[in-house]
Amino acid sequence: MKSFLVLAVIALAAASIAHAQNYPTRPVRILVPFPPGGNVDVFARVLYPHVEKELGQTIVIDNRGGANGILGSQLVANATPDGYTMLNVSFSFAVNPSIVRKMPFDVRKDFTPVTDVALGTGYLMVANLKLPAKTVKELIALAKQQPGQIRYSTAGVGNGQHLTGALFAAKAGIDMLHVPYKGGGPAVTAAISGEVQIHYPAPAVGIPHVKAGRLKALGFTGGKRLAALPDVPTIAEAALPGFLADAGWHAVFAPAGTPPAIVKKMQEAIRKSLALPQVREFFVSGGYEPQGHTPEEWKKLFFADLKRYAEITKIAKIEPQ
Repeated sequence: MKSFLVLAVIALAAASIAHAQNYPTRPVRILVPFPPGGNVDVFARVLYPHVEKELGQTIVIDNRGGANGILGSQLVANATPDGYTMLNVSFSFAVNPSIVRKMPFDVRKDFTPVTDVALGTGYLMVANLKLPAKTVKELIALAKQQPGQIRYSTAGVGNGQHLTGALFAAKAGIDMLHVPYKGGGPAVTAAISGEVQIHYPAPAVGIPHVKAGRLKALGFTGGKRLAALPDVPTIAEAALPGFLADAGWHAVFAPAGTPPAIVKKMQEAIRKSLALPQVREFFVSGGYEPQGHTPEEWKKLFFADLKRYAEITKIAKIEPQ
């Protein structure tokens, strides 16, 4: 009986490897759980054409925004674990369990970590052109004169932009009104139109609007200035010494039960694509460092971040809803 079980396991492993060698035989759907135009979507559309070439098969990006990425993520959690539906998501995926009382899935049990795509060095702080403040110090002074009147937009409650905005307000000793939207695209549009005065986009999203004169950049939340905007100071330089807020990661997850060989094949295709000079240059110029860890390495990092972001949400005083 024992020999039979061993043979069965070997047979299953061999079948999995053979399946992975042929994978993919049809288009792969990469679900981005945010509307078009946000930083996750922008980077995905740069990366996956190259992943297509590595895999030799079409990749379809499917935007399903809502609930800070939860709605789209749930579709992947419920998908067939065959490698043909995967999730490309921001680190809000690791924050949501700490701020949502009733999650429709378990991020630890219902997903298989594939790899981390990139790690953001920080966010831009951009302002509507009509805002009187031209510097971070002037913004802080204005906010102190008008407590609760200056509004900042984000891609949703508990995402990186929200945590950054809450941290900035706490460190500056000011009260700003948080206005969440259903994704980064609508949030940046709100800042351009004047629905809000401040927004914290990823550099890849914010820089084109700044250079086109649609928004003005006040500062950068990372540890050093952006090469693409060398005249824009860090917030630490401009007003709050020691201030630092990174933009978290983008990463890929598959439904739980996806064959390890398929997970590994996707990870390797992503890693190779991230190493291409034109892809790396785009990510770095946009304030992100390409990653590409193995599934095993990424799982450890992801589980550690679940604990870290639980602590950060407490500091930001975000109550579970």
